[in-house]
Amino acid sequence: ALNVPMAHVSAPAGYSEKAIAAIEKPQVATSIPAEKPDIIVVMSESFWDPTQLPGVKITPDPMPTVRALRSGSMFSPEFGGMTANVEFEALTGFSNAFLPAGSIPYQQYVRAPIPSLATFFKSEGYEARAIHPGTNWFWNRTNVYADFGFDDFKSEETLPPLAKRGPLASDAAMTDEIIREADATQEPFFFFAVSLQNHGPYEPHRYTDTTHSVQAQTSQWARDSLTSYAEGAADADRGLQRLIEWASKRQRPTVIAFFGDHLPPLGPVYVETGFLKNNVAPRREAPDKMLEHHQTPLVVWSNRTGPEKDLGPVSPAFLPYYILKTAGITHPYYTGFLASLNERYSVVDRNMLLTRAGAPTMDWARQKDIDPAIRDFRFLQYDMMFG
Repeated sequence: ALNVPMAHVSAPAGYSEKAIAAIEKPQVATSIPAEKPDIIVVMSESFWDPTQLPGVKITPDPMPTVRALRSGSMFSPEFGGMTANVEFEALTGFSNAFLPAGSIPYQQYVRAPIPSLATFFKSEGYEARAIHPGTNWFWNRTNVYADFGFDDFKSEETLPPLAKRGPLASDAAMTDEIIREADATQEPFFFFAVSLQNHGPYEPHRYTDTTHSVQAQTSQWARDSLTSYAEGAADADRGLQRLIEWASKRQRPTVIAFFGDHLPPLGPVYVETGFLKNNVAPRREAPDKMLEHHQTPLVVWSNRTGPEKDLGPVSPAFLPYYILKTAGITHPYYTGFLASLNERYSVVDRNMLLTRAGAPTMDWARQKDIDPAIRDFRFLQYDMMFG
């Protein structure tokens, strides 16, 4: 019943075959290095820097690897949940900004093959696999990954038993699985992995062997909850460190992208530290608050060139562009159209557009004169998904 109001997506004003034909074609052909680079993307559950909380000190640093290699920030379209919507953007290069508020494309709109990074890499002779140590039905991933063109989806049902840390499969075990599958794959590969260990809620004393301590002027419960979160974040950081160390020793070119899908659902911890007035961030806020409440760490790294730097805040829809650019790959949409759009905008969100120079435009969708670049982005996405 909740899905019914969003079941139909109307064509944007001005959309037609003629309008699509009029969009300037990028002067970018598909090209890929002779030595095809392997690609690993890790979307880390609720990964964020908890030291941003006011008056909070965490010892030792829970994210030294990410802090050293950080490329920029992922501007998440969500807060505290709705992982699938972030995933949708990162895999397709499309935007939730052009879909009804509250919608979940994985559950409502992906019902037929849709172009994605997986379909592109498969067309170039890659193995395309998704890995998630949770159940295969959650967020309709089994069906969506098939429509996105993945060859295989390893989930709780088909993965070998993974060691747990706390109540859920550990990041260390998932990292082991990524490396094991990579070492056993002869063809070039594209792996997309979604972690599970640091999923909320963050109950106190989640781990019996914590290695971090939290200092904060809050209740004991809030400090203990934050300790549980920080411990999981540190495990995710160690997982990335292990991947980097492994890839650094490989002869084959390897690109690794790592990012958090959204800020964690820390609830009362946000209120007690003064980070938020309520347990969750409002949907519409001032631009500075939008940036504060929606940015998660982003690393894009290559074993040939090291980490990308100074990317600033970027929407998940631009992630394919940065991955392919780092890998030395060109593609008409991902490094053509999206690259041109990214020269003007770094964030395309339903509530805010952010230029590369950092200038925000709020409530842009309600304005009569929408930038033609954004209009064309919307037209192309509608045409691919519904047209």
